[in-house]
Amino acid sequence: MIIEKKGLIYCPKGELGWDAGTFMTPHAIQLEEGRIRIYGGVRDDLGVSRIRYIDVEEGNPGNVLDVGSTPSLDIGNPGCFDDNGVILGDVIPVEDKLYMYYVGFQHVQKVKFHAFSGLAISYDWGKSFSRYSEVPVLDRTTTGRYGRCIHTVIHENDVFRCWYAVINDWKVIGGIPYPVYNIWYTESVDGIHFPLEDAVLCVDVNGTEYRIGRPKVYRTQNGYEMFYTRDLVTKEYLVGYAVSSDGIHWERRDDLFELPRSADGWDSEMACYPVVLKTKTNDYMFYNGNGMGKTGVGYGVLK
Repeated sequence: MIIEKKGLIYCPKGELGWDAGTFMTPHAIQLEEGRIRIYGGVRDDLGVSRIRYIDVEEGNPGNVLDVGSTPSLDIGNPGCFDDNGVILGDVIPVEDKLYMYYVGFQHVQKVKFHAFSGLAISYDWGKSFSRYSEVPVLDRTTTGRYGRCIHTVIHENDVFRCWYAVINDWKVIGGIPYPVYNIWYTESVDGIHFPLEDAVLCVDVNGTEYRIGRPKVYRTQNGYEMFYTRDLVTKEYLVGYAVSSDGIHWERRDDLFELPRSADGWDSEMACYPVVLKTKTNDYMFYNGNGMGKTGVGYGVLK
């Protein structure tokens, strides 16, 4: 599998104050024919992220049709788990609604942050979302003391299957603390209530990796595939790939896919956080460039 990179789509310029820059951890969904909606985390001058959508043309995603003028999901109330930023996990249709699983950040005194998963629901087909609750649907555990971050939910056979990252430690590199995490799996009968423990480790770090996360999982003819992002102690942020017959037991096959950096420009230093959307036109991959999305979101076509 290879990607034919097409270029940058969008990066905010700060016209509204809360959109000073960045469009990170994108997620794409097709809500109507001819139009793709991409959600992403947009930061203000203080680095606090809110979720915005952009609509792009299905046949030419480089053509932006609309940009949300208000946050699709704003930060939480002071003191709540998401009062210092929200980024995308996943967006899925459930009956006549959309469920948005998101990661909320909170500043705490003795570590860099806590990051746990919330649920917001849209009744207007994705323009705005309301929180299901002001507390996380995936809260802390003994294994996920600092974060449990949902990134994929697939609703099949009356079960909500969930793949998420668990933050269980911190690693200091060059004097800066970075979260240590890996990828886990759980299930829910309603997509709202999840087990209060981590039981199934899917993909763990290897070699000089110290964190591996942001799993995006898709059904295939033979089972499931997963794209994820991994970080080395040398601070090389790379995309990885794994396959599974059941979605629980995974074989890493990083050799089967590479999301290369460009020679120059918006993704010359980093290419990360891939998300796939298959349409009648093409199989697209949307992803972030330098600075984990600081330079915006771009796309390519999978071959």
